[in-house]
Amino acid sequence: MPEAPDLEVIKDFLSSRATGARVDAARVTRPSVLRSLSGDICSDIEGRSLASISRRGKFLLLALTGDRMLVINPKLTGAIQYCPPEARVFKRTCIVLALSNGRELRYLDDRQMGFVYYVTESQLGQVPQLYEQGPDVLESFSFDEFQERLRPFRGEIKGVLTRGRVISGIGNAYSDEILFAARIYPFRKRDSLTTEELKRIYEKSQEVANDAVSLLKERMGDSIHVKVRDFLKVHNKGGEACPNCGNAITQITANKRITSYCRRCQPGMLIRN
Repeated sequence: MPEAPDLEVIKDFLSSRATGARVDAARVTRPSVLRSLSGDICSDIEGRSLASISRRGKFLLLALTGDRMLVINPKLTGAIQYCPPEARVFKRTCIVLALSNGRELRYLDDRQMGFVYYVTESQLGQVPQLYEQGPDVLESFSFDEFQERLRPFRGEIKGVLTRGRVISGIGNAYSDEILFAARIYPFRKRDSLTTEELKRIYEKSQEVANDAVSLLKERMGDSIHVKVRDFLKVHNKGGEACPNCGNAITQITANKRITSYCRRCQPGMLIRN
């Protein structure tokens, strides 16, 4: 899943290369990912230019001339590729935009779990979850606001963080990293956490995300469709040595989601009702 650090780097990459380019043609090969509220995208988007590219949480927003927006929610399996037309077209390619600068912008999704919305600016409110997100993890917000947004939730802290209503842009991978950095057991109930523990989560969420952006800018290169996650400390590293204490990292899979943590650095007991 592309999360805020990944999408922030992708946004900056595309902004510097694709802004101003005209869409000469569009092709939809897997229509199940497309949600068009503004007519047939293939005929309507032709001739429009990319005016600006922005991000909101785990959504990428591409503003086009003539009051059109492409809103991409990659979810678990989506990715964005920027490449020459002769580059191999993967089977998971869903939408292709041919640009006037000689490049193609492609949306890939091998399990077709994400969505691409083609809307006017006034229709953005119809994009599910876009405006239901909390403050962005890469932007400034106060600890008081963080606590206030946490107040309605009582569930496990990892699940609360990944829902995006308290902080937006955090998914499965970076929630593991944040909780490891904060030394918090991922299955702790939110209302069992002390103010000091919440403060650590608040501080580490921004620290981990911003550090990841710096690393990704160096390492992602032109292959923005490839997830770079090998630098993460615990996520998806079950059985490897904890970088803090050397204990083996524990990895649990539940509901098709991996949770990775160190039992020594993040002590707790998993209890399921």
